[in-house]
Amino acid sequence: MAGQERQTTMTVDGAEVLVIRSARRSRTITADQVAGQLRLRVPMRLSGAEVEKHARAFQQKLNRRSASSGRSDEALAQRARELSAEYLDAVPQPTSVSWSAQQQRRWGSTTSTTGQIRLSARLRTMPQWVVDAVLVHELAHLIEPGHGAAFKKLVARYPRTSEADAFLAGVSWAEQHGS
Repeated sequence: MAGQERQTTMTVDGAEVLVIRSARRSRTITADQVAGQLRLRVPMRLSGAEVEKHARAFQQKLNRRSASSGRSDEALAQRARELSAEYLDAVPQPTSVSWSAQQQRRWGSTTSTTGQIRLSARLRTMPQWVVDAVLVHELAHLIEPGHGAAFKKLVARYPRTSEADAFLAGVSWAEQHGS
């Protein structure tokens, strides 16, 4: 298929989009999501502006789907409160919990001084128990900023932590090796 397809990436509204241009494709544009990244298949002749327009439309469609499936920022914040109560004695009380399209290298981050938690939007398509494990990890940072023994003890309260870590390690490996 050499010469018939060309892959590039572009950033649209802060999210990286994989664009696959095909000489064989004449009119249709399709999109899917792989490991949280939007992938567009477009005709070779389509302009950059048109690709960006379609990418934005597909992202909005995916965001609407996520919001209606309980994967909105509000639903994420509610889940964080539930996990805090169940596994961390309701001690960590984040000021905000949100999805972040900018996080491409980390699964989550916490600003302990402000109480803000952000999860990579790539997690939206993953099983809920994986999202829960990342949330517990980030909530634990509101109690223990580092990754020392006390932090690990807090994170281990969530029963599927090891399983989620293995799952995410597999996803990361696949992303790095093009699988």
